[in-house]
Amino acid sequence: MSKPIMRPKTSLRAQRALRSFVVASSALALGAGLFAQTSAPDITYDANADLLKLPDNIHMGEAAGVATNSKGHIFVYTRTGAAHATVGSSRTFYKSGSRLLQFDQTGKFVREIGQGVYGFNFAQAVHIDPQDNIWVVDQGSSNVIKFDPDGRILLVLSRKPEAIAVRPAAGRGGDGRGAAEGRGTPPEGRGAPAEGRGAGAEGRGGAQGAPLAGGRLGPPGPPGSGIPGDSFTRTADVAWDRAGNIYVADGIGTTTGNARVAKFDKDGHFIKSWGFRGSEPGQFSSLRGIALDAQGNVYVADAGNKRIQVFDGDGNVKAQIANVGVPSAICITPGAHQYLYSSNSNDPDTLDNGEIYKLELDGKIVGKFGRAGHLPKEFGTVNAIDCRSDNELFVGELLNWRVQKVTLHPAR
Repeated sequence: MSKPIMRPKTSLRAQRALRSFVVASSALALGAGLFAQTSAPDITYDANADLLKLPDNIHMGEAAGVATNSKGHIFVYTRTGAAHATVGSSRTFYKSGSRLLQFDQTGKFVREIGQGVYGFNFAQAVHIDPQDNIWVVDQGSSNVIKFDPDGRILLVLSRKPEAIAVRPAAGRGGDGRGAAEGRGTPPEGRGAPAEGRGAGAEGRGGAQGAPLAGGRLGPPGPPGSGIPGDSFTRTADVAWDRAGNIYVADGIGTTTGNARVAKFDKDGHFIKSWGFRGSEPGQFSSLRGIALDAQGNVYVADAGNKRIQVFDGDGNVKAQIANVGVPSAICITPGAHQYLYSSNSNDPDTLDNGEIYKLELDGKIVGKFGRAGHLPKEFGTVNAIDCRSDNELFVGELLNWRVQKVTLHPAR
C-alpha cells in the first residue's frame, strides 16, 4: 500500500501574503496598460468649425467622409438628402440618402458630384488617390465607387443588394427608418445581401467557399471570411499601395456579414482576401478603417477588438497597436517621416473619450488632442480624418454634422 504524499502546510499569513501579491501584480499590470494610454502628452491645437460654406438649398448631414486633393480642394461624403424607400410585400428598396460635395481650399462650395448615383445610400468614406481620382465607400450599398477628377464613374466594386428584409417597424411609413439611423449606424439589414448573393447565417460572410473546378462551390469558410471577390457587406474603407493595388476593409458589423480585408489589382481584379471574425491576430471584429504606409504595410482599424493591426501586403500579421482606445478612423501622413492618426471616437450615445492620437508607425504615441463634445475644438463621433499634411487635418464628425479643420502646434 502506497504512502500518501505529504504536502507542506501553508500558514494563514503566507496565504494572505500570496493573495496580496497576486492582487498587487494584477493591479500593476492593469496600471501599466492604462498608463500607456493616459500618459500621452497633450498637443495644443486650433480648430475652424465654420470653414465650409454651403448654398442655401444644401445642408450638411453626418460628415462620414472627408478628403483633400492635390489642389487642396475638400471633398465631403455626407449622410443627407432626400432618401427614398419603396416598401413591397416583403422587401424594402432604398435609393439616395447621401451626397458628395466639393469645396475649394477656402471652403467655398464648388459642386456636387454623383447626384442621384445608384450606390449613394449611407455614406461611409471618401478618399483621393495620387491621380486625384475620387473614391467613395458606401456602407448601405456596400459599394466602392471610383470617379475621375471630372466626376465620371470609372470603377464600381461590389453590387448593391437589390432588396433587403423589412424590419418590423418599417410598416409605419415609407421611409423605413428606425432609431439607429442618423446615429452613425445604418438600419438593421440595410447593408445585408439580397437573396441569391450568398446570404446565410453570417450574411455573405462565410456563407460559401471558393469555386472549385466546374464552377462548384467549395465548403464554407469561417464566419466573416466572405466569398472570394468583391461581394462586400457594410464596406468600411479603401486604400491603395504604390502599384495601385486596392485594399478594401470589408465589414463594419460585429456579429454578421464579412470581417476581412480584400485585395484587388488596379483594374479591380480580385487577388486575395484575409481575415474572418474573431479576436486572435489576423482576425477582425468591426473593421472601421484602412491605410498603407510607404513600405506597403497595411494598417487596419479593428474597432471591435480595440486595436490597429498591421500586415504586409500579402496579409501576414506584423504587429498590433492596442493602446489608443477604440480606433474608429485612421490616417497615415505622406512624406519622409510618416505619422499615424487614430481617433478614439465617442459612442453616439455618450460624450466619453473622443480624443485623437498621433503616433509613430511603430505605435509609439507622440501625443493626443481633443475630447468628445459639441463645441468647436471638441469632436462628436469622428468617422474620418484627412491628414495630407503632418499637422493640418480635416476631421469629419457624425454627431455634430460638420467638418473641422484642425491645426496642431506640436512642441519643438
